[in-house]
Amino acid sequence: MWFLCCFHAQRGACSPRTSSWLMRSLVLCVFVMTVARGQVRYSIPEEMTKGSLVGNIVQDLGLDVKRLKSGRARIFTEDSREYIGLNVDKGTLIVKERIDREELCAQVSPCSLHFQIILENPMELHRIDVEILDINDHAPVFARKEIDFQISELALPGARFSLDSAQDPDTGTNALKSYMLHPTENFELKVLSRNDGSKYVEMVLQVPLDREIREEHKLTLTAFDGGSPQKTGTVRISVTVMDANDNAPVFSLPVYRVSLFENSPNGAAVTKVSATDNDQGPNGEIAYSFSRSSGKALDLFHIDTKTGEITVKGDLDYERAKQLELNIDATDKGGLTDSSKVVIDIIDVNDNPPVISVISFSNPIPEDAAPETVIAMLNVKDLDSGKNGQVKCTIATDLPFKVKSSAQNFYSLITDQILDREKTSEYNITVTAIDEGSPSFSINKTLTLKISDVNDNAPVFQSQSYTAYVMENNSPGVSVLSVKAHDKDSGNNARISYFLEDNLVNGVSASTFISVNAESGEILAVRSFDYEQTKEFKIRVKAQDGGSPPLSSNVSVKIIIQDQNDNAPQVLYPVQSGASVVAEIVPRSADVGYLVTKVVAVDVDSGQNAWLSYKLQKHTDRALFEVGLQNGEIRTVRQVTDKDAVKQRLTVVVEDNGQPSRSATVNVNVAVADSFPEVLSEFTDFTHDKDYNDNLTFYLVLALAVVSFLFIVSIIAILSVKCYRWRRERMFYKSGANLPVIPYYPPLYADVGGTGTLQHVYNYEVCGTTDSRKSDLKYLRPSSQSVLNFDLSGTRTVPKQDRNTEDVSAENVSAVVRRRKQEARSDLTDCRVVGGGVVCAARRVEGVALRRD
Repeated sequence: MWFLCCFHAQRGACSPRTSSWLMRSLVLCVFVMTVARGQVRYSIPEEMTKGSLVGNIVQDLGLDVKRLKSGRARIFTEDSREYIGLNVDKGTLIVKERIDREELCAQVSPCSLHFQIILENPMELHRIDVEILDINDHAPVFARKEIDFQISELALPGARFSLDSAQDPDTGTNALKSYMLHPTENFELKVLSRNDGSKYVEMVLQVPLDREIREEHKLTLTAFDGGSPQKTGTVRISVTVMDANDNAPVFSLPVYRVSLFENSPNGAAVTKVSATDNDQGPNGEIAYSFSRSSGKALDLFHIDTKTGEITVKGDLDYERAKQLELNIDATDKGGLTDSSKVVIDIIDVNDNPPVISVISFSNPIPEDAAPETVIAMLNVKDLDSGKNGQVKCTIATDLPFKVKSSAQNFYSLITDQILDREKTSEYNITVTAIDEGSPSFSINKTLTLKISDVNDNAPVFQSQSYTAYVMENNSPGVSVLSVKAHDKDSGNNARISYFLEDNLVNGVSASTFISVNAESGEILAVRSFDYEQTKEFKIRVKAQDGGSPPLSSNVSVKIIIQDQNDNAPQVLYPVQSGASVVAEIVPRSADVGYLVTKVVAVDVDSGQNAWLSYKLQKHTDRALFEVGLQNGEIRTVRQVTDKDAVKQRLTVVVEDNGQPSRSATVNVNVAVADSFPEVLSEFTDFTHDKDYNDNLTFYLVLALAVVSFLFIVSIIAILSVKCYRWRRERMFYKSGANLPVIPYYPPLYADVGGTGTLQHVYNYEVCGTTDSRKSDLKYLRPSSQSVLNFDLSGTRTVPKQDRNTEDVSAENVSAVVRRRKQEARSDLTDCRVVGGGVVCAARRVEGVALRRD
């Protein structure tokens, strides 16, 4: 209704003098009609200028400009030529090319442009129909500028003369409407209609002609269209009056109908027309011809002018024209004519294969695309009709895709299964379109689809765990092991980096021991390893790809430190001391195999590097002692005799089994004696022997220190004695009684533990007389030592009274000894006078301590 009102309003407002205004008004008259299922229909006049507005597609489809941009909106037409363009920024349809309705649709009405607006993500199709409205841009045109007739004067009133029909490409109200003949003295014009609604004109004789009065008549035929302003076309008619031929030809049928296959070859017979003329002689000879009103059909057929046989001359195409009409004229020699019509129905044959057009193709697609994901939109078209134009689309069944019909002549290629790029990274999808004609035509369209990678595979190590062996004392930075992982993905998703997981090794971060090359996976030692501190440890290496988000996996690496013979044996017993001389006592009554002592040594290495063997390197008497090769026990080889020297010095070498081997030495001093006086007599020799083996410089420094120490001690001792005597005299003078017992202890007395290898040990006490100014006294408690400790340092006074120590004089030594034995000290035996004091031995203790004044 809107369209009709607008159009009529414009017609009423127009006049022949305002044609330019009419054109501008028609441009503004754009009509929109919304059709069901999202179709939009527009109506625009032809010959609009480029860029003219057709319609606002955003408003009419209920979309917005953002959707057009995000969906990459575009126009798809089945024809290659696009008359209408899409302005995505404004959401409007505009005229892209000049539209000539007559060129586009000829006489077909209504004339419409059909196209699709395609949106992606998601895929949408919107059908747009644009009806092209005719404007009166063509005037009626006659095929000839002049028509000549030769009419006998005997022609009777009512005789008909066929005139050329004017052709007006416009349609509707702008099409050809009427004819006018001028002058009309002898003839009148008659407009007739065919079965198809088309019109043709004939000139009818109204008044008989008289050649003697007028030999030639000049007429003008004017054709008028229905446009506003109205346009006309003219043709001149020349009538020559002839004599005698008073009968016109007559066709046997007014209409000839025939059917013809569109693939009929040139020269194929169509039909044969026939007309009769009652005249005789030359006036009865008939010539057949096509009327100019047949239009373009004249180029497709040929007629024999004598026989009236019509044959094929050009290529017939059902898709262009389903029916053709030929106007046939039969003319005798006198110029009389009759007309007939041949209607040819074209029969369709399957002569067009299907055509596949790819509207949209998403390539590549990710491997994690969900089923039913649209890959491509296809338009399949067959110009044939009926079954010949019905098309089916298929693809190979072994592909993870399928074809789905989305609309008439439109198909969607979608995924049918989960894709896996690691199995197949590229597909060649052949789409086959086949029609239902007989024989059928088919066409193939191959689409190459690539599958893009998604990070769906974590790195995988070549082994579930690794073990590496490293020799201790290695150089920092040495390569320990190289781990490798592979990733089935590609690109950055397969680029693997290696990292060390931060776990603790012996309470310390693993990064202080090991580093991992992020690119190659090479494991490097950060520092030198010590087998004695760490024998093995475990780390975890993580392999991470470059995907987003990244995937990773880890593997356990066990690093085992291998031992080197880098530690010499360490002697635990006997202890070597520079402050005193240690000696083992062997009684002269010792039998063969008597255990003198045992050398105890350890090696912190392991394996063969820790296997120790003991050998005698130096000895005083080779035939007297031997050392166990494996256990380090020193035993007597023969019976000890009186001839054997009191002092025996043994040097034992402890050697490991490494390559190269390492060793340590220890000196063992053995005293062969049954009593301590013998040991004391040789004591100096032990010291001297030791001095011979020590460093001379060390002893010079030591001697200086000792002399200084003794000097200071002597000064202190003298002062102490003076004070002591002065105090004692005062106490004696006041009390008149005996002097109290003041005990003296040997200074720096060392109590050394042993291993209990001696069978009998002794403990001695020394008691000084009242006249002894240098004597020191000490009561020795029981000890577990089995050695003799000779302390050569100076003396010190202990101002504490001990019940086991008392002063004696030279006259009552025997009395003191007897009394001491009676004081429940049965363990004291062998008491002797030594120097100015008494020395007693105790059998239940294991240490011996002597002091020499």
